[in-house]
Amino acid sequence: MDYSTSLDLDDAPREGVMRFGPSAPLRLDSGGVIENLEIAYTTCGRLDAARSNAVLICHALTSDQYVVSSPPNGRRPWWSTMVGANRPIDPARHFIVCANVVGGCMGSTGPSSIDPATGQPFGLSFPFITIGDMVRAQAMLVEALGIETLFAVVGGSMGGMQVLQWAADYPERLFSAVCIASAARHSAQNIAFHEVGRQAIMADPNWLNGDYAAQGVRPEKGLAVARMAAHITYLSEAALHRKFGRELQRDGLSWGFDADFQVESYLRHQGATFVDRFDANSYLYITRAMDYFDLGAGREGGLAQAFGGARDVRFCVFSFTSDWLYPTAESRAIVRALNAAGARTSFLEIESDKGHDAFLLEEPVLRAAIDGFLHSAALERQGS
Repeated sequence: MDYSTSLDLDDAPREGVMRFGPSAPLRLDSGGVIENLEIAYTTCGRLDAARSNAVLICHALTSDQYVVSSPPNGRRPWWSTMVGANRPIDPARHFIVCANVVGGCMGSTGPSSIDPATGQPFGLSFPFITIGDMVRAQAMLVEALGIETLFAVVGGSMGGMQVLQWAADYPERLFSAVCIASAARHSAQNIAFHEVGRQAIMADPNWLNGDYAAQGVRPEKGLAVARMAAHITYLSEAALHRKFGRELQRDGLSWGFDADFQVESYLRHQGATFVDRFDANSYLYITRAMDYFDLGAGREGGLAQAFGGARDVRFCVFSFTSDWLYPTAESRAIVRALNAAGARTSFLEIESDKGHDAFLLEEPVLRAAIDGFLHSAALERQGS
């Protein structure tokens, strides 16, 4: 395989870009091909002598590879509740790998990357991608790092979709898998919310049919609205009420369209900060990839057939009671399919009023359960 990297594997945390040459193209489900693929990633911890302690973390829609270290924009690592010293995924025990998905905007090849044929950003000439393509690129990275089998692959939301895709496509390369607050296919409701966001971006006059980067502008207003709409789905009504209720920003009403209510100000802030760290075209492509995700489609045996090769993988699936974006019924469908396939599966629905974002927040039950699952899996692997 033709690849190169500037990353050593002996210290932590580190970041790097794996560059695959023309002899190792990424062939896409859409029929397209990405040549000279680049995958930006971070690592933390150290591979043990047997190279048996690697944990791949798959990020959600608007996250990135910076699961341990802070990104260049100064934001905090996005999963510090679960990853780090004395956390369930601990660099003292695990070699942690997290990659920016293909189609992303934090260093991996995506629509904002330069097309060598034109010298301009790809924009809408970038080929359509799927969750399967993201996982295929991750598998190339893992192989390039010299890791034959992952101790665990872990992810929530879109990251959970990648976990399931790994189990379907590369079960022989997994020892265990943790899927949190996710689904095996995108629902009509979720597709609808994504379409609202995409239409907001494309309605922005600065979107310029995806060619905004070459023109030196950004569709900031449209992307901010897309983020605002999506962020509502990440929270529960109880969480919104607890945080904001109907509290006003100031004494009295403005009798206008300024942000009278604290919840309005909060959403506007979410939108305004998001446009500084995310690319609009990446948002279009990645949300489309999620909409296309349907792991059981085209299989005579449905979802259970997708997991037919994963009987030796240890699974742990989690959901939250207040998550209406990926409700518990979606996780139960995954568990039923895994059971039908004969896979070794644990399932836990966690009582929480924090909504979908609960997997990113301090949830002691989730933390303890993942810690226990990974410790148990490690003991089992040592004894095998």
